[in-house]
Amino acid sequence: MTIPRLSIPFSALLLALAAAGPAQAATSATAPAATHPITHEDVWLMKRVGAPVASPDGKWAVFSVTEPAYDSKEQWADLWIKSLSDDSPARRLTFSKGGESAPAWSPDSRALVFVSKRDGDEAGQLYRIDVAGGGEAQRLTTLTLGARQPKWSPDGQRLLFVSDIYPGNASEEDVKRSAKERKERKYSARAYESFPPRHFDKWLDDKQVRLFVMDARSGAVATSVLAGSKLVTLPGFGGGQTDDGQALDAIWAPDGQSIVFTASTNRHEAARASGYTQIFSVPASGGEATQLTADTHSYHALRFAPDGKALLCLTQAEEAGKVYDLERLASFAWPLRDPAPRILTAGLDRAISRFALPADGKRIYFSYEHAGLEQLHSIDYHGAGLRAETSPATGALNALSAGGKALVGVWESSVNPPEVYAFHAGGKEAPTRLTSFNTERAATIDWQAPEHFWFTASDGQRIHNMVIKPANFDPKRKYPLFAVIHGGAANMWRDQFVVRWNYHLLAQPGYVVLLSDYKGSTGYGEAFARAIQFDPLKGPGQEINEAVDEAVRRYAYVDGSQLAVGGASYGGHLANWLQATTTRYKAFVSHAGEMDLVMQWGSSDSIHGREVNSGGPVWGNLPVWREQSPVMQAGNHDKGTGFLSPILITVGELDYRVPANNALMNFATQQRLQVPSKLLVFPDENHWILKGENSRYFYSEVHGWLAKYLK
Repeated sequence: MTIPRLSIPFSALLLALAAAGPAQAATSATAPAATHPITHEDVWLMKRVGAPVASPDGKWAVFSVTEPAYDSKEQWADLWIKSLSDDSPARRLTFSKGGESAPAWSPDSRALVFVSKRDGDEAGQLYRIDVAGGGEAQRLTTLTLGARQPKWSPDGQRLLFVSDIYPGNASEEDVKRSAKERKERKYSARAYESFPPRHFDKWLDDKQVRLFVMDARSGAVATSVLAGSKLVTLPGFGGGQTDDGQALDAIWAPDGQSIVFTASTNRHEAARASGYTQIFSVPASGGEATQLTADTHSYHALRFAPDGKALLCLTQAEEAGKVYDLERLASFAWPLRDPAPRILTAGLDRAISRFALPADGKRIYFSYEHAGLEQLHSIDYHGAGLRAETSPATGALNALSAGGKALVGVWESSVNPPEVYAFHAGGKEAPTRLTSFNTERAATIDWQAPEHFWFTASDGQRIHNMVIKPANFDPKRKYPLFAVIHGGAANMWRDQFVVRWNYHLLAQPGYVVLLSDYKGSTGYGEAFARAIQFDPLKGPGQEINEAVDEAVRRYAYVDGSQLAVGGASYGGHLANWLQATTTRYKAFVSHAGEMDLVMQWGSSDSIHGREVNSGGPVWGNLPVWREQSPVMQAGNHDKGTGFLSPILITVGELDYRVPANNALMNFATQQRLQVPSKLLVFPDENHWILKGENSRYFYSEVHGWLAKYLK
C-alpha cells in the first residue's frame, strides 16, 4: 500500500499541545522563562519515564520514573501512578532504593505485582502491593536466582513468571546447592560448547530458563511448569537474551488452564543459522508442552483479544538469505487449530513496533517508524480499515498500553523529553499529556525541533534527513556541519530525546548536526532495509557523502569547508569507512566502530547475520570481506585519498558486540600511518557509555576534538 507523506510542521505540534488538556494549559499560561544552551546536566538529569501500564478497568496507569544522578548510588527509580479519570497529578507509589520494574495489574485493578531487588535480596524478586487498600509492598518470592516477567492469572489467584535453574536441578534446594557450589569453586574458568559465549557486556553462564506458577501470596511455593518436559531437553531450547538472562514471552490462556509462550529450539545453531521462536502451550499445572506453530518464523509479544477468541502477536518471517524482515501483526483463531497465522498488516510495508488491545475489541492500535517519526495507527481484527489515529505532528511514540477503553503511552521529541500521554482512539482529539516530569526543565533550553528534508541519491534511493541547529541560531551566519551516523544498521534516526548521542548537545558549541537515514535503515520499507546486503559500507557511505553535499547546497548557513563525521556501532563502522576513503572531512569520531569485517565476524557475539550480509563465510573468497573492510583501504593513505583526517576513537572495554580489538586495530593503523588520532578506552562501559561522569567526559572529548579541527 502507499504510505502517505507525514506532515511535520512544528506549528501543528504547538496547536496539538495547546489542546492537550488542563496540565498542558497550565504550562502554556506561564510566562516563558529565559533560555540557555543545553548542557550535559540538562541531558543527564532529565527524568526517565518508563512505559505506562493501564489498569484493566481503565482508571489508572502505573509507570516507573528514574531520577538520574551522576553518582549511581544517588540514583532512584520508583513506581508512580496516575489517574486516567481526573486531572489529579501523578503520585509516587513506591519509595525503594532498589528500584522497581515490570509492573503488572491484577485483573480487578486493585493490586500490583512488580520486580524489585530490595534489602536482603541477592536477585530481583516479586513483590505485591495493595493499590486500593494501601500499605507496604509484600515480598512474594525468595528464589535463589530471582524472578522476572510476572503475569496474573485471569482469576487473579495465581502468578506466572520466569526464573532460572542450573543443569540437573529439580527443586529450589537443588538450585541453592548448585549456586553454593559455584560460589565456592577455587577456579575461575568458563567453559562453552555452544555459541555465543557472551552477549553485549556479559559472559554467559550455564543457567537454564524456566516458567513458574505460584499462588499470588507470600509464602506460596512456585512450581516449574516445564519440569520433565521433552522441550527443555532439546539442545536448542531457550529464550531471547536480555540483561537479566533469557526471556520467555509467556501469557495465560483465557480459561486460566494453560500457559501460552514462545521459545526457541535452535539456539545451539546461532553460529550458522538464524534463530527463530515458535509458539507453545503447556498446562498451568505442568506437563508436556505442545508446539502450536510449525514454521521458521519468530513470534513474540503474545496477547489475547478481549473476547479470548484470537491470539495476537508480532512475527518476523526469518526469510533465508535476507538481512532484514519486517515485524508484522499476526492473528490466530483461538483455540488454535490452524498453525498458519493471518498477517493483519501484510499490505503495510512498515515494521510494527508495538500494539495494544482496548477492551471494546473493535480495533487494534499500533505504531510504526516512518521518516523520523513514530505515530499511532489502528486496524480492525480482520486486517482491514487501516487508518492513522490522532498523534502529535512530530516526535515518537515509544510505549503503548490499553486497559478498559483507555490507551496510554509515552511520547517524546528531541525538544520534548518523555512524558506519559493518553491517546484518544477513533476521534480527532489531540493526545493529552498526563505528566510533567521534564516540561519545566525543557522550557529553559534554547533548542529547535529538527528540520526534515529528502533527496534522491545517485543510487536511486530516496534518503530522509533531519537537521539540528545550535542554540542562538542565526541563519545569516556560517556553521560547521557535523554529520552523525546512526547505528544498526536496522535503525532509524528518530525525532526523540536521546541521552547517549543527544543531537542538541552535539550541536551546542555551534555546529549544525546532520542526521541521515542511509539505505539499511528502518522506517522506509523492507526493500530499503535490505538494500544494504552485499554492500555494507561503501554504498551507505556514499549516501552519507551525498547527504552532506545536499545539506551544503540547500542551506546557506552550512559551511561546506568545515565538515566532520561521527557515529557509534554501525555508525562507527561507516565513520571508519569514510575516514579510510575520503579526505573531505576535517575530523572524525568513531565509537564502537568496526575496523575489519573478518575480525569483527570472529570476535563479536553475532556472526551468522554478518555472513548473510556479506554473501557467505569469511573463507569463501568473497570480495566484500576485504574490499569493504576499512583497514584494508590503508593504501589510500599513500594515494592521498584516505586515512589522512584526524580521528577520535572511543570504545567500552566490556563491549562484546563490537569488541575493543576493533578500536585497538584502528588506533594502531592511524599511528602507523602517522594520522592525528586519539584513543579513549572506558574500562567499565559496554557497547554504550552509560555512566554519568563517563558520559560527561565523552561529550567533552568529542567537543574538544571537533573544536581542535573545525573553525
